[in-house]
Amino acid sequence: MVTSLPHPTTSAGRDGLAAILARPEETVVALDFDGTLADIVPDPESARAHAGAVPALAALAPGVASVVVVTGRPAGVAVRNGGFAGVPGLEHLVVLGHYGAERWDAATGAVHAAPAHPGVAAVRAELPGLLDRAGAWPGVWIEEKGRAVAVHTRRATDPEGAFEALKGPLADLAADHGLVLEPGRMVLELRPPGVDKGVALAAYVRETGAGSVLYAGDDLGDLPAFAAVEKLRSDGTPGLLVCSGSGEVPELSDRADLSVPGPTGVVDFLTALAEAVRGA
Repeated sequence: MVTSLPHPTTSAGRDGLAAILARPEETVVALDFDGTLADIVPDPESARAHAGAVPALAALAPGVASVVVVTGRPAGVAVRNGGFAGVPGLEHLVVLGHYGAERWDAATGAVHAAPAHPGVAAVRAELPGLLDRAGAWPGVWIEEKGRAVAVHTRRATDPEGAFEALKGPLADLAADHGLVLEPGRMVLELRPPGVDKGVALAAYVRETGAGSVLYAGDDLGDLPAFAAVEKLRSDGTPGLLVCSGSGEVPELSDRADLSVPGPTGVVDFLTALAEAVRGA
């Protein structure tokens, strides 16, 4: 069954898709994990890749230069929750975890990591006391991410109220220890500066020498990757920006060339792209 390939709404996106279809073997396909390949769930530990994600990636990967997952999660966690290891067709998949501070290569099964920032340990120790002083906000919880720490408000009685009330104190805590605060959808992440999806993606595109790039994401943390693709386009490398979700994060959807309805839409798009690439 042939799946219809959706059309980008921008001229830059149409140029990007045309370049991908003309020379897929020169294309890097880069994707966020949570909200893009996996549905957003109350407990991030229970997040798993959409049932169609791995088959779609395995069908697409042999026809393009590279498929890379760019995530804030530890690389090993993304590999486990995605079910990416040992999949025929994904022998050269790369996962850039912790915004590029960790890298897993399917070819070796190994994770390589940069040294951890000392501020993360300090923040981890102080966070429980800060949340208690802020009123404890029932339902707010801390996610340990190894090289970062995240505070989730999605389970709170008033998720948006808790999110707004905690932004200032958490930004101050992050600054005190040389970290930055990265807001997302009902989550506030404290992590080292100078490490984001845009930096990771740009470095990977340079490494591969790609002639075109596709990036799909769903949240504020994907904005740096969008900016990296926009910079590549201004320098002459065609690119396509895909937003997973229609209006949940307007800062992202307004800059996208194409919006699809969440991970199901991403899977449908990747499936259609794989069919188009095989037929090119």
